[in-house]
Amino acid sequence: MSSAASEPGPVLEVVVPVHCEQHTVAACVRRLHDHLTHTFPYPFRITVADNASTDATVATARAVAAELPGVRVVELAEKGRGRALRRAWLASDAEVVAYVDVDLSTDLDALWPLVAPLLSGHSDLAIGSRLAHGSRVVRGLRREVISRGYNLLLRALLGARFTDAQCGFKAIRADVAAELLPLVEDDTWFFDTELLVLAERCRLRIHEVPVDWYDDPDSRVAIVGTALDDLRGIRRLRRSLAAGALPVSDLADRLGRHTPTSGSAAATLRQAGRFAVVGAVSTVVHLGLFALLEPALGSAQAANLLALLLATLVNTALNRSWTFGVRGRQDVARHQAQGLAVFALTWALTSGALAGLHWVVATPSTAVSTTVLAGATAASTVLRFAAMRSWIFRPGVATPDGSGQYSVRMNEPSSSSNTTTPVQS
Repeated sequence: MSSAASEPGPVLEVVVPVHCEQHTVAACVRRLHDHLTHTFPYPFRITVADNASTDATVATARAVAAELPGVRVVELAEKGRGRALRRAWLASDAEVVAYVDVDLSTDLDALWPLVAPLLSGHSDLAIGSRLAHGSRVVRGLRREVISRGYNLLLRALLGARFTDAQCGFKAIRADVAAELLPLVEDDTWFFDTELLVLAERCRLRIHEVPVDWYDDPDSRVAIVGTALDDLRGIRRLRRSLAAGALPVSDLADRLGRHTPTSGSAAATLRQAGRFAVVGAVSTVVHLGLFALLEPALGSAQAANLLALLLATLVNTALNRSWTFGVRGRQDVARHQAQGLAVFALTWALTSGALAGLHWVVATPSTAVSTTVLAGATAASTVLRFAAMRSWIFRPGVATPDGSGQYSVRMNEPSSSSNTTTPVQS
């Protein structure tokens, strides 16, 4: 196996961002160097990116770098993991750049499966995932709940499809990094999330590797402060994307991969599943609003109509962003108006079915009425889904809004264009 000693340039550069890690940095670098020497078949480099340490971290890292070939140290005057990664990655001459946390909580056996799809050109980014099928994770309940909750929040608010944003085990092709990193504003912990969301919006392929991960009991990450910073980052990124302030459309045209059209059977099934989930959510919203409004309005009919109207607006908004992946503010009002029109049509269908039943049978039994209503409801649900898919949110060419930016209709990707089958080492 090769080390970086006799090679003109590395194929892979692994960055270890550190801040006040004098007691762990040497062991981390030695273990990582030994692993790469014996398992990685190409030249590599390890870079310790120190961000404003106030202890002996830099001196310790430099001592190890003098001892081991292919190890270097970069110093930054300001603190921030994202800042350290941006600096080291953009300065790299390697084909693929990666990073691992200094505590090496992620088993290094996943490093080759992480990097291999990038070297082959199969994928653009790769992430270790503690939430993917096949991963083995040992950590406390508190961190487990926070991690899962955060990733669900990303799915709901940013339409993210990756499973684990914050695992400290990622790699990216250097040419892709050069395009994306200038767009990433965060310099701390939200850096990872922002990079991945932008990559998805640019239609890049993200490869996920299930990992074995063991919680570091000595972790000094401030969970509450980090969570608040992440929430602020989510709000900022949502606003930037909604305002068209980021050139994701241009990057998607230049770098993005072809995604299957939403007409594929697999995409239709995924959309139908999401449509059903949104339907359940909007039903809960409808019933909850009815319970709140009925005592205040003093009329069950008025409360039901208002609650149903608001629930329909929620239903259309959720289906727009999640089920059919429509981004930006372009045509929001039109989509809501079309959603209300479809609602009126489906309402007329169910009401007409009952009226027709009573025209045929003067006093139908409850069982017959329920059966007819169930059939009409099922038909109206199919009609609503078909109308959303083929009319309201029909895929089309992006059109410029008033600001000159583009509102992009994101086609539903297949699983092969997002989360890929792990490569075995």
